[in-house]
Amino acid sequence: MTAISNTIAQRDIEALIHPYTNMKKHRDQGPVVMVRGKGVRVWDHQGKDYIEGLAGLWCASLGFDEPELVEAARKQMAELPFYHQFNHKSAPPTIALAEKLKAIAPFAADKVFFCNSGSEANDTQIKLVWYYNNALGRTKKKKIVSRIKAYHGVTIATASLTGLPNNHRDFDLPIAGIVHTDCPHHYRFAKDGESEEEFSARLAAQLDAFIQKEGPDTVAAFIAEPVMGAGGAIIPPKGYFQAIQAVLRKYDVLFIADEVITGFGRTGNMWACETFGIKPDLLTCAKALSAAFLPISACLISKPIADAVTENSAKIGVFGHGYTYSGHPVPAAVAVRTLELYEQRKIVEHVRKVSRRFLARIEALRDHPLVGEAKGVGLIGAVELVADKRSKRAFDPKLGVSQYCGAQAERHGVILRGLMGDRVAFCPPLIITEAEIDEMFDRFDRALADTLGYVRGAAAAE
Repeated sequence: MTAISNTIAQRDIEALIHPYTNMKKHRDQGPVVMVRGKGVRVWDHQGKDYIEGLAGLWCASLGFDEPELVEAARKQMAELPFYHQFNHKSAPPTIALAEKLKAIAPFAADKVFFCNSGSEANDTQIKLVWYYNNALGRTKKKKIVSRIKAYHGVTIATASLTGLPNNHRDFDLPIAGIVHTDCPHHYRFAKDGESEEEFSARLAAQLDAFIQKEGPDTVAAFIAEPVMGAGGAIIPPKGYFQAIQAVLRKYDVLFIADEVITGFGRTGNMWACETFGIKPDLLTCAKALSAAFLPISACLISKPIADAVTENSAKIGVFGHGYTYSGHPVPAAVAVRTLELYEQRKIVEHVRKVSRRFLARIEALRDHPLVGEAKGVGLIGAVELVADKRSKRAFDPKLGVSQYCGAQAERHGVILRGLMGDRVAFCPPLIITEAEIDEMFDRFDRALADTLGYVRGAAAAE
């Protein structure tokens, strides 16, 4: 490190608590400080370049230097840098963004409520479901069904929805009223010889039995990511959402689609709901809504729920929910321009075109001796690293194989994410080219070779 980089690294260590970081290890290891971005690449404080294979945190859809979005923010800051939505107030870009979202929604969205993050938006969805059922006099119908390995945020309520152990440990979570059903990961949880359709039917039957056990009059909503993100970039099995939705309709259970990661072209359609045949009652979007240039998220709300909110707020005298920065005009203006750019530059069509190369490269990894599953849709996917391909035997978690692989990928100049279950996720910016896809996987191939050496060395040492 140079003297300057040493200084900035030490400043970080002394000043910050980092999300999803072993802080004791960070004290010794220090940060990688990113200082510049262009296209799908970022550069650190020592001048090294990386292909951002996870679009930052699944979010930098248009890359790291889009001047149109910079200008949209600058223009709005000059005109009206802030105003709120409380007590009948509004601002033009906020209205325009709500109109655009309604127009492109994959279901009959009637109203839009703005938040700042996916966590806040999913937290709001829980409150809307409770408010709705109270308005209808269904005061017991409050439980929210999530799934094992789901990721829906980190507020107290949404971290409870999240079905990952480390989001619960020592936080005294989950809270009451949040329950979890089975994870739809065919590779890991299907029975021997069970087809994807059979697996989906079994999970739907298990959900039916689960709702009956909980009491249908107590179960209010089911929330799901169309593609599970932090749980492993898990693609749903064939027929899964069709089977699940039949169960939800049977028991009058609302469907909340969490499109925080998958919205705005990620799966080859504007919405993953279109890709997988989902018709939700509520939809959450964030991340690519502003191409990650500024924080903003939205709850898209169907008419029955919106009408109940209207009538109940009249009864109470106010809809007592909202954030200082709900519908902030600067992020809203950036989001409006983002949606325009998706349309003008035919981003969805681009994803469909380059995803053929992306999926071919990721699926080719199945031949590697460490890779059990390699699967994707659009421009999102993952590989699962296993100790034995035939039996699907997992590595000892103490080896930290996916974390090692992710670190080696970073050393070779591609940033990916090692997840629980020894899965490594890919989710590059939507603007990535076929040549950049090849470069990303070529760099990852070198990381896999390093990882193979690591696990063989560990096995020899036993």
